[in-house]
Amino acid sequence: MGLVLHPTRDVAEVVGIIERWASRHRITLLVRAEDRRRVPSGVAPVPAEELAAHADALISIGGDGTMLGALRMAVHDPKPVLGVHLGRLGFLVEVEPPDLPEALSRLLAKDFTIESHACLACDVCGDDVVAFNDIALVRQPGSGFVTATLAVDGQRYGYYRCDALVVSTPTGSTAYSYAAGGPLISPAADAVVVTPSAPMAGISRSVVLAPEESIRLELQPNSAAVAVEMDGLVINEAATEGTVQIRYRRDAGRVVRFDARRYQERNQLKLSLLDLPFLPDQLRELLPEELRRERDQRQPPDPPC
Repeated sequence: MGLVLHPTRDVAEVVGIIERWASRHRITLLVRAEDRRRVPSGVAPVPAEELAAHADALISIGGDGTMLGALRMAVHDPKPVLGVHLGRLGFLVEVEPPDLPEALSRLLAKDFTIESHACLACDVCGDDVVAFNDIALVRQPGSGFVTATLAVDGQRYGYYRCDALVVSTPTGSTAYSYAAGGPLISPAADAVVVTPSAPMAGISRSVVLAPEESIRLELQPNSAAVAVEMDGLVINEAATEGTVQIRYRRDAGRVVRFDARRYQERNQLKLSLLDLPFLPDQLRELLPEELRRERDQRQPPDPPC
């Protein structure tokens, strides 16, 4: 099993739980060579580009950003990825640290389902990158606006003049695209969403495209220098010209799920934090059983009619 660690958070407690479980079950643990000092000596370091190839499964320890990194790491040879939650608002992660021993045993017994995730395969000014959430062209503060044309399957649709231009998968529709005013897309759907943030001219609303359609964004001569972000990571700090070509790739990532319905309910709760309506009885059902019992004991009985 390969461990993918949050770059800055303290992961020692979670790694310790995993290592003790792995020792009992004679499972080999691997980690990227640059993380060797953050794990016990029994965890074997390997080059980062080889971690997914040598592992039967990956364990992501962090939040959604760490999970996205693990999925990108295995995009050429998708492996099951189990997310352990250390972040603030995780839509992809599956288990909390106290539930890890049982989750790992179920993973070993193959008692789980796979949730398939699509990615965006992108040619960014000649460099190949993949994004599971989104790819964005973002204005640099004080430098003007992103000005780019949109072409779909070779046919030009129009142009954008905006603060940022976000292209997202259904998974990424709850992230930057949503913050920019884009729609929420069901994870069961296949679609690509192009959303401008703070549009000043040109196309001013989200465009939802079919997965088979190829997308081409081309910076115009009057565009300000832009940063190019992939899943929130800057991959080009000051592009002044060039194109981004994007294709949707199905089944590019494999996320471990133990209880798909429970995962969906948790995401409903998280989405309620994004101003979606949520009823009180639905919130109660999402509480752990012990907390529900305590709440019910404190709740006064309904008055008689």
